[in-house]
Amino acid sequence: MNIAFIGLGNMGMPMAKNLVKAGHSVRVFDLVDSAMAALESEGAERASSALEAAGGADVVISMLPAGQHVRGLYLGRGEAPGLLDDLASRPLIIDASTISPQDAQAVGSAAAERGFTFLDAPVSGGIGGAEAGTLTFIVGGDSAGFEQARPVLEVMGKNLFHAGAAGSGQIAKICNNMLLGILMSGTAEALALGVRNGLDPAVLSEIMKQSSGGNWALNVYNPWPGVMEGSAASREYQGGFLTDLMAKDLGLAWELALASKAPVPMGSEARNLFALHSAQGSGGLDFSSIQKLYRAKDE
Repeated sequence: MNIAFIGLGNMGMPMAKNLVKAGHSVRVFDLVDSAMAALESEGAERASSALEAAGGADVVISMLPAGQHVRGLYLGRGEAPGLLDDLASRPLIIDASTISPQDAQAVGSAAAERGFTFLDAPVSGGIGGAEAGTLTFIVGGDSAGFEQARPVLEVMGKNLFHAGAAGSGQIAKICNNMLLGILMSGTAEALALGVRNGLDPAVLSEIMKQSSGGNWALNVYNPWPGVMEGSAASREYQGGFLTDLMAKDLGLAWELALASKAPVPMGSEARNLFALHSAQGSGGLDFSSIQKLYRAKDE
């Protein structure tokens, strides 16, 4: 299958690699030349533009930072046309970015008007899941498009969910990441309280994992340095899911709650905490670095 992959960041890079390894013909485009060179060395073909990458593709996959980038790619910027106006063929379009439901619906509606099938398919599972091909895809769009995308998504992910109509994938992802932000912040707070009162963070983590406080952050992504080998916390919070991205997603949750008049007091508090953490210079660190907000300087 001919696949265009646009956006080779921390997540897009390993996702595209898995498509190449599965034997697909993959043409890539990214604004960072070294990212394209890395995929080229894996067997992908480099393109000079998004349009060149998408030309003749059966499937176009995008993994971009924010809604403005997705809208710009497909709908255009100013007088510059987007892919929906430039492409002569009608490939299946899968956007794996995490953006607002409104942006996904706007692109999806424009795609449908032009005869394209568009799916919003944000992912969960982090860089580790992207590298292992075990991501969770949360898909919005029509069911026929979801089934058409299944063989491609199964190369990159283990769990595939059809959440509903266009934009539903983003709504589900926003709810998930709001809960994740709450869990990570609460886990960091509990660990800091225990350590401040003389407990070993590894021992406390194991106790809570096996008790009613157990959660994903404790089981998979412990925020205390040195407790979990291979975690971002144990490599000085480098890589992973950035604090700025979590702050962005919590902002999307707040906007969704505001529009639907839904109370999200804990989500709002998590948004404030991650915004504060980012403002203090940690925006480029993994989001588990929220632990630093709670730790004394001598810990």
